Amino acid sequence: MTEHDLPRIFNPDGTAENPKDRVGAGKPPLHLIPPAAEILEAVVMGLGARKYGEYNWRTSKVRATVYIAAAKRHLAQWLDGQDDDPESGVSHLAHARACLGVLLDAIATGNVIDDRPTAGPAAELIQKHTKAVSLTSPPQLR
Repeated sequence: MTEHDLPRIFNPDGTAENPKDRVGAGKPPLHLIPPAAEILEAVVMGLGARKYGEYNWRTSKVRATVYIAAAKRHLAQWLDGQDDDPESGVSHLAHARACLGVLLDAIATGNVIDDRPTAGPAAELIQKHTKAVSLTSPPQLR
């Protein structure tokens, strides 16, 4: 089915709705990715392309834990007060995004070596230790 096969729908003001609106509404909302995050991740991906080759994870399989460890190191450095990676001068957060982006693409293309340990209790522990939040009362400050 294409947008031309859809019945005409009218907006509250009487104008005809563009059928592309309904088709587009069901697709991933890529416009919601913050441009700053996308741009900085692209800068880091460009650095990686020069260092390791473009799309290197598609030509050679990658181990999941290598990218998780790298992302966690960048997050730890950022959380501990170092905003930018000293080698690149770009935000550690952009580096973490790039690591996860490579991993997501490697998973989607079948180029990941899933070397995670056997499943553990993390999900259950997070659930157990997550406090219920009421959306009607204001959050409690420390």
